[in-house]
Amino acid sequence: MNHRYRTFLRSLVAAIVGTAATLAHAQTIRVAIGTQDTTINCATGGLLIRELHLLEKYLPHSGKYQGVRYDVQWKDFTSGAPMTNEMVAGRLDFGAMADFPGALNGAAFQKAGKRSIFISVLSGSIEGSGNGIVVPLDSPVRTIADLKGKTISVPFASTAHGMLLRAVKAQGWNPDTDLNIITQAPEVAGSALRANKIDAHADFVPFADLFPYRGFARKIYDGAQSHAPTFHGALVDAEYARKYPEIVVAYLRAAIEANRLMTEDPEKYSLLIQKVAGIEAPVDYLFHGPLGIQTRDFTWKPEYRRALSTAIDTLTLLKKTDTTLNADTFIDDRYIREAFKESGLDYDAALANYAKAPLKANDAATGKPIREFNDVAQIWLEDEARVRDYANPAEAFAALDKLRHGGAKVRAVFVHDHADGLKLFAGQAWYVKDGHGALAAFWLRSAANAYAQRVSGKVLDYAAVSALPQQSVAAR
Repeated sequence: MNHRYRTFLRSLVAAIVGTAATLAHAQTIRVAIGTQDTTINCATGGLLIRELHLLEKYLPHSGKYQGVRYDVQWKDFTSGAPMTNEMVAGRLDFGAMADFPGALNGAAFQKAGKRSIFISVLSGSIEGSGNGIVVPLDSPVRTIADLKGKTISVPFASTAHGMLLRAVKAQGWNPDTDLNIITQAPEVAGSALRANKIDAHADFVPFADLFPYRGFARKIYDGAQSHAPTFHGALVDAEYARKYPEIVVAYLRAAIEANRLMTEDPEKYSLLIQKVAGIEAPVDYLFHGPLGIQTRDFTWKPEYRRALSTAIDTLTLLKKTDTTLNADTFIDDRYIREAFKESGLDYDAALANYAKAPLKANDAATGKPIREFNDVAQIWLEDEARVRDYANPAEAFAALDKLRHGGAKVRAVFVHDHADGLKLFAGQAWYVKDGHGALAAFWLRSAANAYAQRVSGKVLDYAAVSALPQQSVAAR
């Protein structure tokens, strides 16, 4: 064996040994993320990132992350409280939850001598939509005013709990004496509603709309009536963020991509959420589709900052926490701003934008572009990948009649409140038919009555509208 060959062999062995040693000692960084799959407005911060493997696209591999191995862990929860316990115990790095449980998260970290930070909004409503109160389907209760002296359940310390307390206060009631408020998780409340064991249930996304969709409850109060902003967002252990800021930005970039994909094809990803979380696709589309109930908005608008301050104050009043938490320091927008920048997006422009996910569609009946949106109606057929859009309910009901006579299977019909544009399942709306046969949808019977008086119209429920002869339901 010549000298040159022996030298080559020694170099090769040294390289192999060196590589093996490097691999053996390569740093492993955990990225443990808590999700709420059934709380569907957390989807862009959890379920979609996980199912589409988006995080792996953005995790850093240069600089101090050269040669790093990532141990990505996902854990699903049905509410924020147990997720907070895991985060405080050091078993999770990130978590997605609403304003009220998020405030409790910050307080729990503070009590443990640690700190968490709210890094981004994921979805929300500056009016409060998403939260709601439902009653059993055959209940005589029509409005919240009918609940005095009755039993209503709610997940305690949730964003829905805050909505309920505000609604009770607006009635001038004492929550301790004027009604019986008990704690129930959504899964328990669903069974209780079916069995008429409770008079009403207050809950967060998506249950106030999911239970009516499943046919055993009726919504009597929407959070928008409280005009109190609500949101779900993402949190991270502050020490983890200090140590690995690039990973925090990577997570948020993955969330931004998930949001883009949902905007581009809400039907496809609503079906994915249904497959993974068991929440029916029409309910997912109600929130995530164009002009949806809530806005997928990652920016820290002043309304969401105030919502967090309100949550902290309310939880202190309820004696759910005795720590002093400051919303201004609890929120840290540096990471989402950097994620926007690295994604080629303008954070300040998004911060100033309050628009819902846009609808860019032509009327399925006329082929003309839809330009007015408060009266938009939509039909989603079981065998069609895309929702059909109509300029108004009259056109949609005329088309629906033909489709059903043709044997089509309808997945869902959507309408929008004529007054405020709130997206609704058609079966949960009231309708006003004017003298020209035009239809306007409302989710509140009182609003429908008032409008009917103004236009000399007639108030109809969904069954009555569906039974109208096709020719009498003329388009505007």
